[in-house]
Amino acid sequence: MTAPPAIRIIVADDHQVVRTGFAALLDTQPDFAVVGTASDGAEAVRICRDLHPDVVLMDVRMPGTDGIEATRRIVAAGAAARVLILTTFDLDEYAFSGLRAGASGFLLKDAPPDALLSGIRSVAQGDAVVAPSLTRRLLDAYAHRLPDERAPESRSARLDPLTEREREVVALVAEGLTNDEIAARLVVSPATVRTHVGRAMSKLDARDRAQLVVLAFQTGLATPPAG
Repeated sequence: MTAPPAIRIIVADDHQVVRTGFAALLDTQPDFAVVGTASDGAEAVRICRDLHPDVVLMDVRMPGTDGIEATRRIVAAGAAARVLILTTFDLDEYAFSGLRAGASGFLLKDAPPDALLSGIRSVAQGDAVVAPSLTRRLLDAYAHRLPDERAPESRSARLDPLTEREREVVALVAEGLTNDEIAARLVVSPATVRTHVGRAMSKLDARDRAQLVVLAFQTGLATPPAG
């Protein structure tokens, strides 16, 4: 039986030690192939265009073109690559900006190696990685800066296509729950949850679960936890 092709990855970070470290870790995985590295956002965009990776590990603060703008350009170009933002607790706001720019999720730079490897595989499969603990801190600190789309008429217009169950599922996605956790909460099968998530993404024109999280908070379907 032929093995599936390796997940092609680009690592973008302005610190050479970080790039080398991540590349060395990823190269230990038989299903990963680091096809390039970039020291700034402009280089990441160029390499992505030339090498067609599946996943881009994107640092946020880089000289010149930062990771947020690079993510925006990669997504706008219609690239198939999924962007996974790597951030730290003091860059929560940038992580959310990355999701709004089209990233498929974000992880902490000091996440355990297993979490990073699992996150890359999830993103490559079309899912999204949104660390629940970081999401809660991010939204608690920065929700007041979101576009004001919470007026009843705005919310209704945006969410009208969704069924009540689909709204419920999207709200739970925004809490950071996995499909299995949502299934347990709603007492349905994971397959049913996947169906609801897929239909919600289609109706809301969301690229993936990460964009569902953004939309849930922008429309008021989900709200930040009490501080």
